[in-house]
Amino acid sequence: ILPAHTGEQSREPPPSGQRHYHVCSHPSRHALNPSRKAARLAETSRRSRSCSNVKMARLLHNLLLLSVWLALKLRLLGYWACVYGYCALCTTTALLRLWWNILLRPSTTFQWAVRETPPSCLSDTSLGTHCYVRIKESGLRFHYVAAGERGKPLMLFLHGFPEFWFSWRHQLREFKSEFRVVAVDMRGYGESDLPPSTECYRLDYLVTDVKDIVEYLGYNRCFLVGHDWGGIIAWLCAIHYPEMVAKLVVLNSPHPCVFADYALRHPSQMLKSSYFFFFQLPRFPELMLSINDFKALKSLFTSRSTGIGRKGRWLTTEELEAYLYALSQPGALTAALNYFRNVFSFLPLSQSEVRSPVLLLWGERDAFLEQDMAEACRLYIRNHFRLNIISGASHWLQQDQPDIVNTLIWTFLKEGEGRKNYRN
Repeated sequence: ILPAHTGEQSREPPPSGQRHYHVCSHPSRHALNPSRKAARLAETSRRSRSCSNVKMARLLHNLLLLSVWLALKLRLLGYWACVYGYCALCTTTALLRLWWNILLRPSTTFQWAVRETPPSCLSDTSLGTHCYVRIKESGLRFHYVAAGERGKPLMLFLHGFPEFWFSWRHQLREFKSEFRVVAVDMRGYGESDLPPSTECYRLDYLVTDVKDIVEYLGYNRCFLVGHDWGGIIAWLCAIHYPEMVAKLVVLNSPHPCVFADYALRHPSQMLKSSYFFFFQLPRFPELMLSINDFKALKSLFTSRSTGIGRKGRWLTTEELEAYLYALSQPGALTAALNYFRNVFSFLPLSQSEVRSPVLLLWGERDAFLEQDMAEACRLYIRNHFRLNIISGASHWLQQDQPDIVNTLIWTFLKEGEGRKNYRN
């Protein structure tokens, strides 16, 4: 309804003072025809459904994230429950052994002696010169034995547990003619400094130690050789500092990712690695390794199950005393075990690929590591990889079969690029 003056004019004028209205003949612009109304209703319905779909998608996304988070937390909880549960089992077994020792040898069980004088074999001049280097960044002093001319390519040796630089004596004599050979006492071992805190033995600190030692020796590249724990650190050095490692030689030590994955999938390897869990306990492992004048340490090198094989080069009495001299010093066993007490905190690795050429040597009779892990290491190497399984050899490979080990290392070093390319 519109005023008369806005629509069609009336034929008769309206009375004075009044306004005449009539029904407009055309539809109002505010009115909706049925088709537009239906379209608008359909659009509103579509938007409502779309909004509901978005909300449902967000809800499903949040539920999925929550499920993944809960699964990861449960997996982590199960992982640590397995670790500490196995620790408890190993502790119970160790306690039973301790009581059995007390019953059999009550007078000698808790007797052990700190070796005051180093055996003469540690002063053998044919092995090299005893040197020290203090790393400014960490403040730690490291002991090492070096041989060969300065300026020749650097070959750096990293020992395992429970060893020290002396485990590389056969290789120091062998390779000093062509290399500047250096066998290090790693952090907490031998005559190197022993930081008191467990946290000081984290793997990132141990890897940085190797990098700093190489630089303080005046090199930027080296041929890196590692056994056991030294092998783990050598793997990590090659992963994180590929430009520093010209070639990598590892003895009886799998790639860290291979070890973690394989041990979780194979109970037999978990059983062989039970000492990893036992060593998580404070103080008690040190006691068990010390009783009966370090009998457990002696048996590692000499027993039929874990020691050097029948065809190997057995340790002499003096050589065995050299190990007892190093490990009987105050704080030495705790420092060595602190490596194990940090092992579960570094997995999973953020990086895992190795870009250096790798030689992996493996003793067939290794009592602590299953041979199947050796071949699996190939998956993480993006360069030349050579694996040699040495028949009849034990875990202590470089001491058990030094002649075979040295020959295989020579062959590997002469492959590909010449050694002159790695001179500094």
